[in-house]
Amino acid sequence: MRITELLTKETILLSINGTSKIDAIDSLVDVLVKAKKINDREDFKTAILKREEQSTTGVGDGIAIPHAKTKSVIEPAIVFGKSEAGVDYESLDGQPSHLFFMIAAPEGANNTHLEALARLSGMLMRPEVREKLMAAASEDEVIQIINSYDESDEEEEAQSVSDSKNFIVAVTACPTGIAHTYMAADALKAKAAELGVDIKVETNGSGGAKNVLTADDIKNAAAVIVAADTKVEMGRFAGKPVIETAVANGIRKPKELIEQAVRKDAPIYQGSGTESDSPKSESKKSVGSTIYKHLMNGVSNMLPFVVGGGILIAISFMFGYNAADPNDPSYHPIAKALMDIGGGAGAFGLLVPVLAGFIAMSIADRPGFAPGMVGGLLAATGGAGFLGGLVAGFLAGYLVIGLKKAFAVLPASLEGIKTILLYPLFGVALTGFLMLYLVNEPVGALNQGISNWLSGLGTGNAVLLGIVLGLMMAVDMGGPVNKAAYVFGTGLLANGVYEPMAAIMAAGMVPPLGIAIATLFFKRKFSKQDRDAGKANFIMGLSFITEGAIPFAAADPLRVLPSAMAGSAVAGGLTMLFGISLRAPHGGVFVVPLVDGGWPMYLLAIFIGSIVTAILLGILKKPVQE
Repeated sequence: MRITELLTKETILLSINGTSKIDAIDSLVDVLVKAKKINDREDFKTAILKREEQSTTGVGDGIAIPHAKTKSVIEPAIVFGKSEAGVDYESLDGQPSHLFFMIAAPEGANNTHLEALARLSGMLMRPEVREKLMAAASEDEVIQIINSYDESDEEEEAQSVSDSKNFIVAVTACPTGIAHTYMAADALKAKAAELGVDIKVETNGSGGAKNVLTADDIKNAAAVIVAADTKVEMGRFAGKPVIETAVANGIRKPKELIEQAVRKDAPIYQGSGTESDSPKSESKKSVGSTIYKHLMNGVSNMLPFVVGGGILIAISFMFGYNAADPNDPSYHPIAKALMDIGGGAGAFGLLVPVLAGFIAMSIADRPGFAPGMVGGLLAATGGAGFLGGLVAGFLAGYLVIGLKKAFAVLPASLEGIKTILLYPLFGVALTGFLMLYLVNEPVGALNQGISNWLSGLGTGNAVLLGIVLGLMMAVDMGGPVNKAAYVFGTGLLANGVYEPMAAIMAAGMVPPLGIAIATLFFKRKFSKQDRDAGKANFIMGLSFITEGAIPFAAADPLRVLPSAMAGSAVAGGLTMLFGISLRAPHGGVFVVPLVDGGWPMYLLAIFIGSIVTAILLGILKKPVQE
């Protein structure tokens, strides 16, 4: 497939209005709407903005390639846009962007489409292509330029040269696997050719891995460059110098990476998993981001147990609070079955072990999983609870990292028994002894103290806690602060404290609901596109999807964020004031009937918070000229 089957006259915009990032995105998305390439403007725009949150698609040299793969795309398309004045797109080189290629890929994009997008990414690395596109004065001229450089040659295969000290290998990968993956690969290959270095680059794109590195390639390579923002199969690189970096650095800093690889100036990779477990590689990241990544791995794998178990427990209470007890007059066998499945003997009993196991696995890969699970189980049964599970996960993970370094001196003939015997035996034993004799008692006391304090909060303090949690849920709408509040609430569920979770869910529903109400009653303050998006925010708000408010916050943060935070703080405070508790950590309006303390009051708290946000938006926002 040629690129111009995706880029047509209908998807070319020769002059972008505005100089901000959101202006450029809106202009390009509007072209897709007009060309009937997407059927849900706001869904696609939200996907574009979410990709920008991961890392900017302003790749430098005046180029930006915003892209998304979503079900709202009717057929794959490329929009070309040009800005003579330049747009502040937060590019990697800090310079304005002038050339824009917005890529819209459907969820089922086939390899033919993806190969065309890969060729486009590589084409834009050529200075002469960029110069000609900047000078293009018509849609036909743009298409002619693209066609003249659209060569669908087979991907080059670098040859392994066993006696060459200048042979290196690389892997590139980005979260969507559409643009950055291939631009980084092309940048590395071009710079390697310039430096006289042989290189083979594997691309892990949406269409799967291409130009896959063989065992001989890796064996003969002086070093490995992994330029990736997503997981890459790392076990094959054990024993090789490995440089791990962001995919953006593959685009912007290929010379530095290649020279470092040729010098073998990189830590020897000791792990056997999907991510580096070398302390050296992790030290290049901030301690906070490393801990957050491991914690989120545990929480994300724990959540299905929390959600499924919590809702089943709540449904069980609909038969009566003691209906699961065979000795109670209200006993019902279905209530007992629901409690057994969702409660301590079922899903909820696995919360802490699963949390700890996946934290440890994120740190040390598979060898860390068993010690983490056992440590988490000992924390759960020993009274250390959720906090003990956190300690167990990190303790087990870094213990196994230590074991890997300690066992590195063993003969190569014993390599096969490390994963099967040595890591499980010593990992489980050491983690278990430390949990039993050092961790469980003090952490258990702290855990019990926190639970008692929360359960005994006076009304004033409870309301204050609800306000703080509400502010946290709205301040970054799905970001680290929002997630911290959510993890706090889910952790308390495991400890039998349910009121904060009710405040967190109410506060998380308010931003999109408040915006939706504002677009309905203050129409003059919003564009037609925003009013249309507001309708979708009713659904997202009711479903506890705070992220529905992100496009509005990104476009006008100084007015939207304070309004959303105020409404969420009100909702969180009122929920705690009304004494409402909730055992289900997700579900939005669908689990409102399961709250304890009166669902009408819970809906009232959410409604009042949403109205506060809507009124503030109506006051603060300026009328829109359409």
